Amino acid sequence: QLQLVESGGGLVQPGGSLILSCLASGSPLALYSLGWFRQAPGKEREGVSCISKSGLSRNYADSVKGRFTVSRDNAKNTVYLQMDSLKPEDTAVYYCNSKSPYSGKWGQWGQGTQVTVSS
Repeated sequence: QLQLVESGGGLVQPGGSLILSCLASGSPLALYSLGWFRQAPGKEREGVSCISKSGLSRNYADSVKGRFTVSRDNAKNTVYLQMDSLKPEDTAVYYCNSKSPYSGKWGQWGQGTQVTVSS
């Protein structure tokens, strides 16, 4: 079973950048499509971006399109989310998750990593 651990969050000023990482273990990452999600205080969790098994197909929420870039390195079992031009409304706990190649369902949620955009 694939296990994922997010890292790279922190406090950044508006307009700044962060790179989030999601390290996988327990199963070859190449078998899974992956997604980044976020949950702001008092709001529901929302999808931010997803990337196919090969990395050739990538999708983004309208709110982050043009500012965030998702990538993956299957050899390093890691998925990344490059976040540029950050805005206060990007403040949230960010999670990565994997889609089962068998059921098509998203897996269990991890701890996430906190991103705070504030001056």
